[in-house]
Amino acid sequence: MRIVIAIGGNALLQRGQKPDAAIQRANALRAIEALAPLAAEHEVVITHGNGPQVGMLALESAADPALSIPYPLDVLGAQTQGMIGYWLLQALQNSLPGKQVVALLDQTLVAADDPAFAAPTKFVGPVYDSETAHRLASERGWSIAADGQYWRRVVPSPHPQRIVETRVIRSLLYSGAIVVCAGGGGIPVVRGEDGRLSGVEAVVDKDLATEVLAEALDADAMLLLTDVPAVVRGFSGPNPTPISRATPAALRRENFAAGSMGPKVEAVCRFVEMTGDTAAIGALEDAALILSGKAGTVVTPSGT
Repeated sequence: MRIVIAIGGNALLQRGQKPDAAIQRANALRAIEALAPLAAEHEVVITHGNGPQVGMLALESAADPALSIPYPLDVLGAQTQGMIGYWLLQALQNSLPGKQVVALLDQTLVAADDPAFAAPTKFVGPVYDSETAHRLASERGWSIAADGQYWRRVVPSPHPQRIVETRVIRSLLYSGAIVVCAGGGGIPVVRGEDGRLSGVEAVVDKDLATEVLAEALDADAMLLLTDVPAVVRGFSGPNPTPISRATPAALRRENFAAGSMGPKVEAVCRFVEMTGDTAAIGALEDAALILSGKAGTVVTPSGT
């Protein structure tokens, strides 16, 4: 099978953890331990989030007195692709000796007039209590939103149109390589009237970008792996209920948060609708069980 697998940024840097390199490297190693059995048997493309990491780099850049202005988000996205890609690449090489592994720096095409630029929803950076978040928003001109019991910075998240390097990724798969790509949803770029690409101040949702890539690669399955075991109906209500199997239509009738579970649900629904194949959401450590239909939320055309 050809499987496209997305690892959530919070799986690489868990809530409350210090963003030390050693901690993130250890989390990357645990992630690959969960994915190595699948990569050993199937054609695998791995994408990853970067919300905590890109937010951390943005804070450092804003506080750096050597800079006239902070680095833009597209550049910070490229930095996180290299950093996280390196950890995943090395962990894969050590776990699967003899397998060729490539970590690719790539771009994601978005529309310059996407309405998301006027309505930020994508969480980046660490979590804060309400008082701290509102103070930082006032001091730094941030947009912020509630993320569970915490608050975080939000930035524009335009819809991905295409992974610019899709043909390169397909060629690498044909050569037998495991490919790590589309980190943080890919570096957001627009194409100007002259045909040239340029970066924009945004962060693309990695789950929606993963779906666009999985569809373009004719993947047989798409797994979105995070730090929760399944999609939950009524998550913040008195009777939360995990959803084990669903059709796209059934999931679309539910309400999910725009900045967290919402994009994941939209991604799996679209993939199943467009391809007729299987997509799933679940916990990283359950990856093999999710693929076999024994864990997570599995979405198929018929719900079975």
